[in-house]
Amino acid sequence: MIHENLHSVDIAILILYGCVMIGMGIYYAKKSRTAEQFMVADRSIPAWAAGLAVMSAYTSSISYIATPGKAFDSNWHPIIFSLCIIPVAYLACRFAVPYYRKQRLISVYSFLEERLGSWGRIYAALSFLLYMVGRIAVILYLVSLLLSRFVDYNIVVLIVIIGLVTIVYTLLGGMEAVIWTDVVQSAIMIAGVLFCVVFLSQRIFSGQEPLVNAAVEQGKFSFGSWKLSLSSQSAMANRTIWVMIIFGVTENLRNLLADQNFVQKYCSVPDERQAKRSIWIAMLIYIPLTALFLYIGTALFAFYSAGDELAVAKVTKGDDVFPYFIATQVPIALKGLIIAAIVAAAMSTVDSALNCSATVLLLDFYKRYWNPNISERASLLFLRAATVAWGAVGTGFAIWMIRASSALDVWWQISGIFGGGMLGLFILSLLKVRVRLWQGLVSIGVSILVIAWATFSRDLPASWRWAECHLDPIIIGAAGTTALMATACIFALTNKPAATSRRAEG
Repeated sequence: MIHENLHSVDIAILILYGCVMIGMGIYYAKKSRTAEQFMVADRSIPAWAAGLAVMSAYTSSISYIATPGKAFDSNWHPIIFSLCIIPVAYLACRFAVPYYRKQRLISVYSFLEERLGSWGRIYAALSFLLYMVGRIAVILYLVSLLLSRFVDYNIVVLIVIIGLVTIVYTLLGGMEAVIWTDVVQSAIMIAGVLFCVVFLSQRIFSGQEPLVNAAVEQGKFSFGSWKLSLSSQSAMANRTIWVMIIFGVTENLRNLLADQNFVQKYCSVPDERQAKRSIWIAMLIYIPLTALFLYIGTALFAFYSAGDELAVAKVTKGDDVFPYFIATQVPIALKGLIIAAIVAAAMSTVDSALNCSATVLLLDFYKRYWNPNISERASLLFLRAATVAWGAVGTGFAIWMIRASSALDVWWQISGIFGGGMLGLFILSLLKVRVRLWQGLVSIGVSILVIAWATFSRDLPASWRWAECHLDPIIIGAAGTTALMATACIFALTNKPAATSRRAEG
């Protein structure tokens, strides 16, 4: 395990960063006097700031470590996910944003109730809340695991500290604090990435035989295989471009159409034009940023290709290479900056998850079903209490993950089951496909069954080999979405004759 104590200068940088975040929360507390200010910052955020906040929701400490690790182990196929954002952003701006802005939506799941009924809203909102608990837990656990390699603190203490700092400034300042701290965190994150790019480039492009040649010879700059395959066997060898296109389109559609994290941010600007601009700003930063993350992974492969340093250090996985590089190669002060950037990437995702979860709990559950006439003051109190509660649940789940070594894999399987139908419901709603209550529930059930089959039906005994799923795991959600939409459309087609008959009788 990598372990190198941070210099006091690096620790001071991290402490200063945490103090600045809390200070910003205190500063923006006076601007969160109403529920709408807490949830959408009174719709006063400029497009460029909302764009940076949307971009930060796309990135996290997972991206900071996992994306370079994927390029180190494989190639540049994750860039396909980023490039798929371009057509998806166009569709979102063309069809979803105008409607969301016209209706002045705060919770995106109220849209489902209008088009499908309350069952669609409840299912999607509950799925989002469960997904957010897992997302908070995964990010807090992984960033604390990284920090535990550099400081002599128990990982439980680190999880609690990072969770507590994020809860405090989100609790105080609401969405305005979330967005403006995301702006600061984005700047720190981008600065850290750019430093690593320059630092590594100087080393792999110098000399008579540049180290980068090793990466070129190994095909590390490839975008993936063009083989017509969607199987998991292809993923193990060289994930295909087709898999990444399916994954990129479906996941980006879910993010921009159906994820409260993203919708709530671009609904915090004054008008529709600026909402669209914020999306394009986010995407046009995220795409090159992903390329830089991938370049770092490829550069790390080249940097360590000349010797056996990683083998001696027992660094065997791509995800461990970047932390090892930070620990052993980055100088004092700059090391603190990069670790602060990774923490910033984590906190910028967690703060948004907390604020949006509190919003959904208030609007889609408490106000909708328990207390429709709740006062402004009580609403604000509920939002702040929900922020603390959901932060505590996510922090607790992160601590639980320390003892459950398989918790991460199990969580992603569960989140796939919960989230697989969300995108399908939104597409059906946008296409105005009408289904009855029981038909909608059956469609969701079919989606869950398909996702469960695709998730768990792997490496079966010989007698059950016929039922085995060979789909690449990252497109299981797309399979669930397709199953839900196909089932609902079949029901809708059977409903049309009955509707026509009733009109004729009338």
